[in-house]
Amino acid sequence: MDYRHLGRSGMVVSALSYGNWITHGSQIEEEAARACVKAALDVGITTFDTADVYALGQAETVLGRALKGVARDSIEIFTKVYWPTGPNPNNRGLSRKHIMESLHASLERLQTDHVDLLQAHRFDYEAPLEETLQAFDDLVRQGKVHYVGVSEWTATQIQDALQLADEMGFDRIVSNQPQYSLIWRVIEAEVVPLCQQEGVSQIVWSPLAQGILTGKYLPGTTPPEGTRATGPEGGEMSWLLRDEVLEPVQAYAALCREAGSTPASVALAWVLQNQNVSSAIVGASRPEQIAENVKALELDLEPDFVEALEKALEPATLFDPGFTFSPPSRADM
Repeated sequence: MDYRHLGRSGMVVSALSYGNWITHGSQIEEEAARACVKAALDVGITTFDTADVYALGQAETVLGRALKGVARDSIEIFTKVYWPTGPNPNNRGLSRKHIMESLHASLERLQTDHVDLLQAHRFDYEAPLEETLQAFDDLVRQGKVHYVGVSEWTATQIQDALQLADEMGFDRIVSNQPQYSLIWRVIEAEVVPLCQQEGVSQIVWSPLAQGILTGKYLPGTTPPEGTRATGPEGGEMSWLLRDEVLEPVQAYAALCREAGSTPASVALAWVLQNQNVSSAIVGASRPEQIAENVKALELDLEPDFVEALEKALEPATLFDPGFTFSPPSRADM
């Protein structure tokens, strides 16, 4: 396993993080979840990413039970706050009230007295940014949170948060959690340059484009049974399950296989070669998927090969941070 600093902080994280967005508490049984967590630990993954909203809190509960008995100082637990966790108006957003109440509920479900990183799951246009950052800073001072970060914030939003933190003496954010893959590269234009300058790193979700970059979805055919596309979240993949995307992906997959690697391993290796990426989040419904993902760390992608891959995928790749279309809104990865 490779370990990298999280932003300009002193904490290191595993290059691959284990995420449980659609698995724990919903897609797989708890016994399978425990087996996947054990497999992650066995290959050296120390970073575990979850959120208060995943499976209505059950994802945190299952992860907490799966990690019980593991030395707390040997792992990093990340969670998030923003999306609705209940029916009341205050059960959402980045107000001080919701941040405090959500974090305390997360700690109880995770069976720990602190999380290593608390992330704002989205930007809240209604809560004052100063209130949000003050609440985060207070939790750091209380020892309940070690570091703070954000998820899917724009470059302007990140810059505003950094400037305000500096002015008010708050802890700065050290990370952003964006979608990033060979076919979703919108952070490269503005977010990555700013973050490199400011000491903020990326913890990326969907590095396999929700499984599309494995090459298992074929143009002109229905998705294979048992895949994510045929599950409850399949509708959220509709923007990816178009022949305009799947045909270039097949060309990409062929190049990977000709080189003796799996499309999934190459996709992960490509993401990790970005120096602003501290970790790529991978999920699993079976332990063997973890072992397959780790192979990405053994790959050294030659420049000519990378150029060929990117050229094959160019018709399906999105670069523009101002692009008006985005995947259906969800409590992501």
